[in-house]
Amino acid sequence: MTALTLSTAGAATLRADALVVGVAKSPKGGKGPVVAPGAEAVDTAFDGRLGSVLEALGATGSEGEVTKLPAPAGLKVPVVLAVGLGPAPEKGESFDPDALRRAAGSAARALSGAKKAGFALPVEDASDVTAIAEGALLGAYAFTAYQGGEKTGKAKNDNGVKLPLGEVTVLGAKPRDKAHKAAAERAQIVATEVNIARDLINTPPNDLTPEAFAAVAAAAGKENGIKVQVLDEKALVKGGYGGILGVGKGSEAPPRLVRLSYTHPKATKSLAFVGKGITYDSGGISLKPAGHNETMKCDMSGAAAVFAAVVSAAKLGLAVNVTGWLALAENMPSGSATRPGDVLRMYSGKTVEVLNTDAEGRLVLADALTRASEEKPDAIVDVATLTGAMVLALGSRTFGIMANDDAFRASIHEIAEEVGEASWPMPLPADLRKSMDSPTADLANMGERMGGGLVAGLFLQEFVGEGITWAHVDIAGPAFHEGAPYGYTPKGGTGSAVRTLVRLAERTAAGDLG
Repeated sequence: MTALTLSTAGAATLRADALVVGVAKSPKGGKGPVVAPGAEAVDTAFDGRLGSVLEALGATGSEGEVTKLPAPAGLKVPVVLAVGLGPAPEKGESFDPDALRRAAGSAARALSGAKKAGFALPVEDASDVTAIAEGALLGAYAFTAYQGGEKTGKAKNDNGVKLPLGEVTVLGAKPRDKAHKAAAERAQIVATEVNIARDLINTPPNDLTPEAFAAVAAAAGKENGIKVQVLDEKALVKGGYGGILGVGKGSEAPPRLVRLSYTHPKATKSLAFVGKGITYDSGGISLKPAGHNETMKCDMSGAAAVFAAVVSAAKLGLAVNVTGWLALAENMPSGSATRPGDVLRMYSGKTVEVLNTDAEGRLVLADALTRASEEKPDAIVDVATLTGAMVLALGSRTFGIMANDDAFRASIHEIAEEVGEASWPMPLPADLRKSMDSPTADLANMGERMGGGLVAGLFLQEFVGEGITWAHVDIAGPAFHEGAPYGYTPKGGTGSAVRTLVRLAERTAAGDLG
């Protein structure tokens, strides 16, 4: 795990393996990259020519651009790494915090294998400390559990795989300033939990079964003062959880429903987070074709996000009650699997005709939403890698938000943008509901193909308790990144929606939401 420290030491006196500075694109008409605030001492060590040296090497200051230089005399580090921040802000304006977060992430990735690096990026207030620290810690992430394991003090593990950056020091921050210290502590907690969510998502499904995921949750609950209840297959049968059981019945790894409850003595509001936790999704009898099932270990990303958010709330000591529901199952084909045409009786008592067993996420979520509604929280947010239709609509980096309350949907969108998670509000058109009518059951698990992501949201809405504010977050696009890493986003599991949920909990605790 990457360590985090704050330092008032000057960039010229820091002893580390590398020093990170920021450069921006010149304003219109300008030539070459502009050295950003925080790098003054480094520029001085280059005799005021850092910008021209970088320009000679082809650097422009474009976002995410990384240029390594041997450090000149006058610095205590061997390497200077210049990272692009994108366009320089207008006069009187500051760098966008997410630009700093992405730049710190790019730099941390480029410094994998190093023991310590100083980050001399622009710091004006505590929000910049949060952004730089969070970006560096998220960018330093590496999943090496199946590649020999980490060994402290080594740049590579026994199999030659580079290890993450060992320590991040944020320069320009003030360790004795309460706001800066709190910002760093928050960044460490949230980034750690995002990275744990990433680990869960990246874990092969033969190791992360529903039972194994439940055990991870139980252990974390014990460590962090969170009450954890695990319903095994027998308890699910006794309770009538037909949706979760219907999805999990084809697998030798039985399903689980996990409830995590964090409470605070001064809390006046309560939130329920519900996560889709399909630890592997083959599609069931409606089998996915080759090319569409290789990454389906990531279909539990919603549950990972919920788990990480509840633990974060507990570690931060937020004055809000947060309950997390992990609907865990493995969707497999077998002689005992649910068939297209079967009818399931859900926990709510409603019956659902299963037309497609690959539309399974909404079935496990439906049971969990009904159960969560029984506790009458002030709001429910479900998170799921639910539909390919949402990826078609919004691409691979943006999640969709639907809700039964326009103001709540707008708040979640605003929060997501604030923490740097791309999102977009989506509608729940009432006319699409009729497409899920079934001649056999109360409704079907499929409806009109066009607008399939919205149909899925309408299905879930059927299982939300009356009068409860609810939002559905479809993270099918950004949950698992198959391309090259960028910014603080790694290849593989991303931990999408964790930071949004944590910020929602913080704002609820502060009384900013309803």
